[in-house]
Amino acid sequence: MVVKAELEKLGFNPISVELGTVSIKENISADDKIRISEQLKSFGFELLEDKKTQIAEQIKTSIIDLVHYSKEPLKINLSAYLSVQINLEYPQLSAVFSEIENQTIEKYFIAQKIEKAKEMLTYGELTLSEIAYQLNYSSVAHLSAQFKKVCGLTPSAYKTQTSDKRKTLDEI
Repeated sequence: MVVKAELEKLGFNPISVELGTVSIKENISADDKIRISEQLKSFGFELLEDKKTQIAEQIKTSIIDLVHYSKEPLKINLSAYLSVQINLEYPQLSAVFSEIENQTIEKYFIAQKIEKAKEMLTYGELTLSEIAYQLNYSSVAHLSAQFKKVCGLTPSAYKTQTSDKRKTLDEI
Protein backbone atom coordinates (compact mmCIF):
# COMPACT_ATOMS: atom_id res chain seq x y z
CA MET A 1 0.00 0.00 0.00
CA VAL A 2 2.86 2.35 0.82
CA VAL A 3 4.59 1.71 -2.51
CA LYS A 4 1.37 2.25 -4.45
CA ALA A 5 0.58 5.48 -2.58
CA GLU A 6 4.09 6.86 -3.08
CA LEU A 7 4.08 6.04 -6.79
CA GLU A 8 0.72 7.79 -7.15
CA LYS A 9 2.09 10.84 -5.27
CA LEU A 10 4.91 10.96 -7.82
CA GLY A 11 2.35 10.97 -10.64
CA PHE A 12 2.60 7.36 -11.80
CA ASN A 13 -0.29 4.96 -12.38
CA PRO A 14 0.58 1.55 -10.93
CA ILE A 15 -1.27 -1.31 -12.63
CA SER A 16 -0.39 -3.82 -9.94
CA VAL A 17 1.70 -3.76 -6.78
CA GLU A 18 2.61 -7.11 -5.26
CA LEU A 19 5.35 -8.17 -2.89
CA GLY A 20 8.56 -7.47 -4.79
CA THR A 21 6.98 -6.41 -8.11
CA VAL A 22 5.36 -3.28 -9.48
CA SER A 23 3.83 -2.75 -12.93
CA ILE A 24 3.37 0.84 -14.09
CA LYS A 25 1.47 2.07 -17.17
CA GLU A 26 4.01 4.76 -18.07
CA ASN A 27 7.51 4.35 -19.45
CA ILE A 28 10.06 5.23 -16.80
CA SER A 29 13.00 7.51 -17.58
CA ALA A 30 16.34 7.42 -15.77
CA ASP A 31 15.34 10.56 -13.85
CA ASP A 32 12.02 8.92 -12.89
CA LYS A 33 13.89 5.88 -11.55
CA ILE A 34 16.04 8.15 -9.39
CA ARG A 35 12.96 9.97 -8.02
CA ILE A 36 11.17 6.69 -7.32
CA SER A 37 14.26 5.18 -5.71
CA GLU A 38 14.79 8.17 -3.41
CA GLN A 39 11.13 8.22 -2.40
CA LEU A 40 11.01 4.48 -1.66
CA LYS A 41 14.30 4.54 0.29
CA SER A 42 12.70 6.87 2.82
CA PHE A 43 10.31 3.99 3.63
CA GLY A 44 13.00 1.30 3.69
CA PHE A 45 12.38 0.00 0.16
CA GLU A 46 14.78 -0.16 -2.75
CA LEU A 47 14.61 -0.64 -6.50
CA LEU A 48 16.07 -3.89 -7.76
CA GLU A 49 17.20 -3.66 -11.34
CA ASP A 50 20.01 -6.21 -11.39
CA LYS A 51 18.61 -9.53 -12.68
CA LYS A 52 20.50 -11.65 -10.13
CA THR A 53 19.28 -9.51 -7.24
CA GLN A 54 15.73 -9.78 -8.57
CA ILE A 55 15.99 -13.57 -8.72
CA ALA A 56 17.37 -13.72 -5.16
CA GLU A 57 14.50 -11.52 -3.93
CA GLN A 58 11.96 -13.70 -5.79
CA ILE A 59 13.42 -16.77 -4.07
CA LYS A 60 13.19 -15.10 -0.66
CA THR A 61 9.63 -13.95 -1.32
CA SER A 62 8.59 -17.43 -2.49
CA ILE A 63 10.11 -19.07 0.60
CA ILE A 64 8.51 -16.54 2.94
CA ASP A 65 5.13 -17.11 1.28
CA LEU A 66 5.55 -20.88 1.54
CA VAL A 67 6.67 -20.94 5.17
CA HIS A 68 4.73 -18.09 6.72
CA TYR A 69 1.54 -17.74 4.70
CA SER A 70 0.71 -21.19 3.32
CA LYS A 71 -2.29 -22.75 5.03
CA GLU A 72 -1.16 -26.31 4.31
CA PRO A 73 1.73 -28.16 5.99
CA LEU A 74 5.00 -27.82 4.08
CA LYS A 75 4.78 -31.14 2.20
CA ILE A 76 6.59 -29.98 -0.93
CA ASN A 77 9.97 -30.39 -2.56
CA LEU A 78 11.59 -26.96 -2.21
CA SER A 79 13.65 -27.15 -5.39
CA ALA A 80 10.60 -28.11 -7.49
CA TYR A 81 8.48 -25.44 -5.81
CA LEU A 82 11.02 -22.68 -6.49
CA SER A 83 11.61 -23.82 -10.08
CA VAL A 84 7.86 -23.60 -10.79
CA GLN A 85 7.43 -20.28 -8.95
CA ILE A 86 10.34 -18.53 -10.64
CA ASN A 87 10.37 -20.47 -13.92
CA LEU A 88 14.11 -21.25 -13.81
CA GLU A 89 16.02 -24.46 -13.16
CA TYR A 90 16.97 -25.03 -9.52
CA PRO A 91 20.77 -25.21 -10.08
CA GLN A 92 20.65 -21.72 -11.60
CA LEU A 93 18.48 -20.44 -8.74
CA SER A 94 20.82 -21.98 -6.18
CA ALA A 95 23.95 -20.48 -7.76
CA VAL A 96 22.44 -16.99 -8.02
CA PHE A 97 21.05 -17.06 -4.47
CA SER A 98 24.37 -18.21 -2.97
CA GLU A 99 26.25 -15.52 -4.89
CA ILE A 100 23.93 -12.67 -3.87
CA GLU A 101 22.99 -13.71 -0.32
CA ASN A 102 26.21 -15.49 0.76
CA GLN A 103 24.20 -18.43 2.04
CA THR A 104 22.44 -21.39 0.50
CA ILE A 105 18.74 -21.52 -0.27
CA GLU A 106 18.46 -24.42 2.16
CA LYS A 107 19.97 -22.42 5.04
CA TYR A 108 17.61 -19.55 4.30
CA PHE A 109 14.67 -21.97 4.18
CA ILE A 110 15.68 -23.51 7.51
CA ALA A 111 16.04 -20.04 9.06
CA GLN A 112 12.51 -19.18 7.90
CA LYS A 113 11.12 -22.44 9.27
CA ILE A 114 12.80 -21.80 12.64
CA GLU A 115 11.34 -18.28 12.76
CA LYS A 116 7.91 -19.78 12.03
CA ALA A 117 8.50 -22.32 14.80
CA LYS A 118 9.38 -19.45 17.17
CA GLU A 119 6.14 -17.72 16.23
CA MET A 120 4.14 -20.89 16.84
CA LEU A 121 5.89 -21.47 20.17
CA THR A 122 5.24 -17.87 21.22
CA TYR A 123 1.52 -18.20 20.56
CA GLY A 124 1.49 -21.51 22.43
CA GLU A 125 -1.50 -22.92 20.56
CA LEU A 126 0.28 -25.98 19.14
CA THR A 127 2.36 -28.74 20.69
CA LEU A 128 5.92 -29.27 19.52
CA SER A 129 4.74 -32.38 17.66
CA GLU A 130 2.11 -30.36 15.81
CA ILE A 131 4.67 -27.66 14.96
CA ALA A 132 7.09 -30.28 13.63
CA TYR A 133 4.29 -31.71 11.47
CA GLN A 134 3.22 -28.27 10.19
CA LEU A 135 6.78 -27.43 9.21
CA ASN A 136 7.37 -30.87 7.61
CA TYR A 137 10.04 -32.09 10.01
CA SER A 138 10.48 -35.84 10.12
CA SER A 139 10.37 -35.78 13.92
CA VAL A 140 10.31 -33.52 16.95
CA ALA A 141 13.95 -34.46 17.50
CA HIS A 142 14.88 -33.16 14.02
CA LEU A 143 13.06 -29.87 14.66
CA SER A 144 14.68 -29.54 18.09
CA ALA A 145 18.15 -30.21 16.69
CA GLN A 146 17.78 -27.59 13.94
CA PHE A 147 16.18 -25.14 16.35
CA LYS A 148 19.08 -25.49 18.77
CA LYS A 149 21.65 -25.21 15.96
CA VAL A 150 20.07 -21.96 14.69
CA CYS A 151 19.02 -20.36 18.00
CA GLY A 152 21.36 -21.88 20.56
CA LEU A 153 18.33 -22.96 22.62
CA THR A 154 16.00 -25.90 22.60
CA PRO A 155 12.38 -25.13 21.66
CA SER A 156 11.34 -25.77 25.27
CA ALA A 157 13.98 -23.37 26.62
CA TYR A 158 12.93 -20.78 24.05
CA LYS A 159 9.30 -21.11 25.07
CA THR A 160 10.04 -20.62 28.76
CA GLN A 161 12.25 -17.55 28.34
CA THR A 162 10.52 -14.22 28.67
CA SER A 163 12.38 -12.03 26.18
CA ASP A 164 11.41 -12.22 22.51
CA LYS A 165 14.35 -13.36 20.40
CA ARG A 166 12.43 -13.38 17.10
CA LYS A 167 13.82 -11.58 14.08
CA THR A 168 11.84 -9.65 11.54
CA LEU A 169 11.63 -11.39 8.16
CA ASP A 170 14.04 -8.94 6.55
CA GLU A 171 16.68 -9.63 9.23
CA ILE A 172 16.86 -13.34 8.44
